[in-house]
Amino acid sequence: MQIFRVLLVLAFFMAHTNAQSQVQSDAKLRNENLYRPRFHFTPAKGWMNDPNGMIFLNGQYHLFFQHYPDSTVWGPMHWGQATSSDLVQWKEQPIALYPDSIGMIFSGSTVLDKNNTSGLGRGGVAPLVAIFTQHYMPGEKAGRTDFQNQSIAYSLDEGKTWTKYVGNPVLKTPNLKDFRDPKVIWYAPTQKWIMSLAVADHVEFYSSPNLIKWTKESEIGKNLFAHGGVWECPDLLSFNHFGKTIWVLLVSMNPGGPNGGSATQYIVGDFDGHEFKPYTKDIKWMDYGPDNYAGVTFSNVGDRNILIGWMSNWNYANVVPTEKWRSAMTVPRELRLLEQQEFIKYYTSYESTANSYKDSKFVEDGFYLLSSPVKELNTAFTKTMSKENFVTEKIFSLSTEKNPIPNRIDLTTNAKLENDFEIILSNTFNEKLIIGYDAVKRQYFIDRTKAGIANFNEGFAAVAVARRLTNPYMDMNLSILLDKTSIELFADDGLTVMTALFFPTHPYTKCILQSKAGLPLKSLDLFSYK
Repeated sequence: MQIFRVLLVLAFFMAHTNAQSQVQSDAKLRNENLYRPRFHFTPAKGWMNDPNGMIFLNGQYHLFFQHYPDSTVWGPMHWGQATSSDLVQWKEQPIALYPDSIGMIFSGSTVLDKNNTSGLGRGGVAPLVAIFTQHYMPGEKAGRTDFQNQSIAYSLDEGKTWTKYVGNPVLKTPNLKDFRDPKVIWYAPTQKWIMSLAVADHVEFYSSPNLIKWTKESEIGKNLFAHGGVWECPDLLSFNHFGKTIWVLLVSMNPGGPNGGSATQYIVGDFDGHEFKPYTKDIKWMDYGPDNYAGVTFSNVGDRNILIGWMSNWNYANVVPTEKWRSAMTVPRELRLLEQQEFIKYYTSYESTANSYKDSKFVEDGFYLLSSPVKELNTAFTKTMSKENFVTEKIFSLSTEKNPIPNRIDLTTNAKLENDFEIILSNTFNEKLIIGYDAVKRQYFIDRTKAGIANFNEGFAAVAVARRLTNPYMDMNLSILLDKTSIELFADDGLTVMTALFFPTHPYTKCILQSKAGLPLKSLDLFSYK
């Protein structure tokens, strides 16, 4: 009898254990299906942060990224790798760069050395050259200040395999603990490579004839622009603006963003191969949402400036509720430059409106950086609804039986919008994400206070805001991308952009547009991802 009781207890324990295991397995599977995005890149497993070394070569876009394959939290950094032929579908490739005795592989960039200035090419093959920060963790733990240096590696087979340069590091730190994230471009007027490097609270520029020997040229940023945290991941871009070259310097910063934590500011000015001279001291943000950081652009794409950012925030990146992997990238975005005076021609068609705009102080003078989803993404969506010139009901459904939540919402309002509106995504568990516009405050907002799981960080459940930068008498247009746990809002042709994450416990099943007086629309188009 005693043996029977023992066997019974053991059988009960095993059944209970198996049931618990099944529940946990089901929860992980549900988590994977609920949170894994459809049209944003995520690693198959492990940790990911900054995009690195992005380059276009022979029909393939190469995305490298900060990666720790052995855990879903930050650890010894590698360069992961993915490729795409269309900027939509990404295929993860074997890890490109591993840590070594010099240090971990931190952020950096990749260039095509067409003229073999480095001498690393062989047999007429121009090398791809990656330049990156190596972080020596034992040095940091010992309290030294020489643990971040710049190294290079090269590839002769279009990025499939990499060889580290025997003379690494090629640029040693002058005993500064924050000395990292090299972004390199070719500056034709001086026939030199130019490196933008993040150095604590400013950016330093270095030049080189061969990617190996570097000379400091100048620096910018001390006591200028936003300084809520350390500067990181600079990127120096050029734009052809009616025949004149205008330069933009992107600088990511953590913390100190407009809605808390990580964010990216931009500075517009002139660059002569030696010094960057900003036009103004204004602080301008590339993305006002909480979840777009460390964005940089592809090299070797001609006149286009295509950017991808890390879709997270250091306030909570290590603890967001995903099981198998952590972090996703934003969709690729096309960057454009617009001058304040062009708003009149660009946004208005009536002389009276243009004249009133000239007297408006709502938009300051200067240049503005606009960003929109790349045109390649258009082919990934199927239109499910299209309406023109109508006023919505106070509560207007954007849901259909087949597509309860559209993956893309495009709308254009009539000019002089004076009423508020909200787009509300919700489920039957009283969770909801709200995207909207406050006409009195003239600002867009994303409200995730009740969007789902938020207990992993005390500041996650918040309302992010961004003011509308155009004259309020102009038509408003919005393009909103929704992908399971992320929203990317592009307002007024990408003049105001907001990116945010959210984590519902169950999928949203309802989407409505709500406005107390009804919303006058010129157009409304809904799309689903194919």
